Amino acid sequence: MKAPSDCRSMSELRGTIDALDRQLIELLRLRQDCIDRAIQLKPAEGLPARIDARVAQVIANVRASAVAKGVDPDLAASLWRSLIEWSIAREQAELGHGDAAGPAAGAAETPAPGPGAAGTT
Repeated sequence: MKAPSDCRSMSELRGTIDALDRQLIELLRLRQDCIDRAIQLKPAEGLPARIDARVAQVIANVRASAVAKGVDPDLAASLWRSLIEWSIAREQAELGHGDAAGPAAGAAETPAPGPGAAGTT
């Protein structure tokens, strides 16, 4: 895959974009696997699908990571909100619709390691 600055035509640039899209899909699959694992783990810990403190933490982490990497933080936050809402809906379908907004519920979970801490689990 060529760096964008090395692309000499739109065709080459589109090839780079298509390769990046394939990598993003691989990462989305891994993220989906994490959500599916959360569905298995949350009941034993008494955690609901939606934990508002965790959602806020993930968005804050994503915004900070975006700024650090030179990505528009509003774009990143918007994309992650969609990912988070999809993830919560997937969890709620299995776990039910209980919510936990308080800090105690959010404190039971630790941030996902790595850049962006993209999970809501």
